[in-house]
Amino acid sequence: MEKSKKEVLVLEDILGSNKKIASSIRQKLEEKGILAVNLLSSPGSGKTSLLEKIGMKLKDRHKIGVIEGDVETERDAERIRNIGLPAWQITTHGACHLEARMLARIFDRIPADLDFLFIENVGNLVCPASFDLGEKLRLVLLSVPEGDDKPRKYPEAFITSQVLVITKCDLLPYLPFDVERVVREALEINPGLEIFRTSAVNGAGVEELCAFLEKKLKELREPNA
Repeated sequence: MEKSKKEVLVLEDILGSNKKIASSIRQKLEEKGILAVNLLSSPGSGKTSLLEKIGMKLKDRHKIGVIEGDVETERDAERIRNIGLPAWQITTHGACHLEARMLARIFDRIPADLDFLFIENVGNLVCPASFDLGEKLRLVLLSVPEGDDKPRKYPEAFITSQVLVITKCDLLPYLPFDVERVVREALEINPGLEIFRTSAVNGAGVEELCAFLEKKLKELREPNA
């Protein structure tokens, strides 16, 4: 029993410290008019592919930066740099999620004149949901190959997000994935979710998602407009 109490206290301390750092990061980003977007998902759901598509759509009219979180390697950061966007790598060396303190260490390297700062979290639908990174907007991605039962199995990722992006929708004709079930169960968990259906292969839904992100950027910078 004593061990359990100590574990709870340690977790509360970690989350409390993370919350304070995240709040500071959020304030600084919002003061600069930067819309920070945190992407959560399982490994292989298509976060990097979606960011490549978003980056290609928006980079001619907006300044964009990307923070890449991975257990090892800079492969995803290199993909982002290859489309002409700056990317900063955070390698966790085993940790299953990013924390606000990790972002704080590289914060001074992030240009003050960005419009968007995308944060690609470590692939995981569990741990990242508990850690605020100072983002304004959180997107949870669910890919068609993963199956349509995930909102109920991993509710916190959906509860703490403002947007659900269903990815790899070009595979819908070939896999038993019930989109309406996903939408229904996700909205039962979080009625405020905005939902987009996308494909990085054929570009479906990316334009609509980009328009939504630009709308959120405008709301951040012109709250009374």
